[in-house]
Order: sequence, then structure tokens, then C-alpha cells
Amino acid sequence: MKIFSNFESGSINVVKADSKDDIQLSIPNDNQSELHQWFHFRLESEAQQPHTIKLLDLANSAYPEGWNGYDVVASYDREEWFRIPSEFDGDTLTFTVIPENESMYFAYFAPYSYDRHQDLLHLAQSHYNCRLETLGHTLDNRDVSLLVIGDEDAVDNEEAPKKKIWVIARQHPGETMAEWFVEGLVQRLLDETDTVGRALLNKAVFYVVPNMNPDGSARGHLRLNAIGVNLNREWQTPSLENSPEVFYVREKMLATGIDMFLDIHGDEAIPFNFVAGSEGIPSYDARLENLENKFKQALLTVTPEFQDEHGYGKDKPGEANLTVASNWVGEQFNCLSYTVEMPFKDHNKHPDSLYGWSPERSIGFGHDTLAAVLAVTDDLR
Repeated sequence: MKIFSNFESGSINVVKADSKDDIQLSIPNDNQSELHQWFHFRLESEAQQPHTIKLLDLANSAYPEGWNGYDVVASYDREEWFRIPSEFDGDTLTFTVIPENESMYFAYFAPYSYDRHQDLLHLAQSHYNCRLETLGHTLDNRDVSLLVIGDEDAVDNEEAPKKKIWVIARQHPGETMAEWFVEGLVQRLLDETDTVGRALLNKAVFYVVPNMNPDGSARGHLRLNAIGVNLNREWQTPSLENSPEVFYVREKMLATGIDMFLDIHGDEAIPFNFVAGSEGIPSYDARLENLENKFKQALLTVTPEFQDEHGYGKDKPGEANLTVASNWVGEQFNCLSYTVEMPFKDHNKHPDSLYGWSPERSIGFGHDTLAAVLAVTDDLR
């Protein structure tokens, strides 16, 4: 029996692996931090035999409540990722599996690889209406990549400049569902047979950063970049020394302007899709409130995957944390600005016992969200 994590986004420590019925593992911390939650490893062992695996010390993980009701994600071919029923006792997550083959992968959520990221960028930029721009480089010298979809120099049907809509994902690299979401969004935007995508590109230009944190993604981090910095607390004062990812994207935003912003994330604990607005920013007013409500109502109409009953508490007026992307953007550009959250577990209003919340559902949610964007585009300014 062997356990491997010597690959991109791999993350596991072997505590004990003397027998198949008592495999004890722990999750490493993100670099230069005390945070741990993301795991990704490969088990190579005898097929058709039960294996009991325990993940230890989860009471001290980044989000202990995230393990309640959570089922491990697994795959044989790294294409189909399914769920393994798991039990959490407050500190240890235990699951038993009978592998069909000698080698099997396990992860916190279905990984989105750097190769797939590159494929997404370059398939998109091969479309006549999309270009790829490298804004700068990370601390590990990876590209900070931007897709510009639509004609920046064109005007809309009323001869006004097109709206500028920004979408970013994976500030927290372990939230891989965010890039699956972006894959679906980009697919629909560039599908010339899709009337929603065509209508949007008649009105707007999209600026899409599919992976804000490629270093953390490769290193197997949950929330932090190469040196342990949480990018979603860097938006007021980013630096090339600590957060070049935010620095470069922010500079580009200031150059283009923004009429609407979506920051795509995953939430460990809440088993629903939801959005978090910018109601606590100093400039929040009735116009922004109406835009937020119209967007949510459109998304509720478009897909049952969205709901607005469960989510984060709202900030009090004037008390928003402006180091957070959606708050900084909303205040800086006085625009509709939302954080979109998806679950690591399942969407409890529409559960799927075999797959839970999945890459396929994330892609579909990205598709659907574009219809809600279209519903509010004419009201943006």
C-alpha cells in the first residue's frame, strides 16, 4: 500500500498506514500559515478490498464546521469525481472504500488542473472575439492571465460605450468549483449559437480572470498564495512583494473601469449556492440595492440551483471590509458587485447523493448566471 501527493495540488501527510483498515492521515498547512483544509492524494493498493481512511486533527482545520455533512470526493480516471460517504466526529473524518482498481484519487473537491487552466485560456483566445493578456507574474513566476471577451472599441446599439463586466475566480485556490464555474461562463459567452452570449456581447465587454491564485493552486493550498497571503484581504493596498496577483488585476481594473463585478468562490460550511453583496460600503444606495435585488431575482428565475434564504449576514451600513474584493470594487467603481459562493458539500435544496455539488453543476451554474447578468446589463452605468 502506497499513498502519494507528489503532484500538482497534492496535499497529505501520512500518520499511519500499517493496515488497510486503519489508514491515518493529516492535512498539511498552507505555506507560512496555520490553515489547513485542502487535501488531494492517491492511494495505490489492493483492489476489491475494503480500506478505512481517517483524516485527523480537523477540529483545528480552517473551517471545522465544513466537515459536518461532507462526503469525500474520489476518482479513478480524474475525469469523473464521485462522493464517498463519510462520517465526522468533531475531529476525525472517517470513510471506507473498496477500490475497483489498484489506484484511486481523493480530494476535498474535484481539482482544476493548471493544464486545464491553460487549455481554457488558449481555446478561448482562439475565438475571434476573445484575446488573452498576461497582466504580470506571481511570486512563483506563473502568469496572471486575463481573457478579454468582446470588442473593447465598439459601442452598443444606442451608440454608448459597452458596459465593462469583470469576473474573477479562485482567489482562494482550493475553491476549485470557482474555475469550473468560469469554464461554463466562458463557454456560453463564446458559443455563437447561444442568444444569451450574443446579446451580452452586443452590450458589454467581459474581463475574466479564471484563476487569481495559480501558485496556491499548484502548491495544494486552500486559501493562501505562495507566501501565505490571503488575496481577498489585499484589495485596498496590494503589493508586488506580498500580493502581485491582486496588484496587477487591480491596476487593469483601474484602467478599464467596471460596471459590474462578480468574484467567484466556494464555501466550506454552507450547503447552498448564494451571493454576498456590498451593502456595507459607504456609497451603497437605493440604485445599488435595486440592482442587487434584480440580479438575485433573475437568478432565482433562471435556475433552481440558486437560493436567497441561506448565506452570510449582511454588513451594517458603512462597516464593510474594504480589503475584500467585492467591497473594494463596489466602492471604488460605485457598481453592482457580488461575491458568488458555491458549496464544497452539496446544494441541499437539490441534493445528489452520488456526486454532490460537482464540476458539472458548477459549469452549469456559470452558464445560468450569464442569463441573470443579461437581465441587469441595461440598468448598469
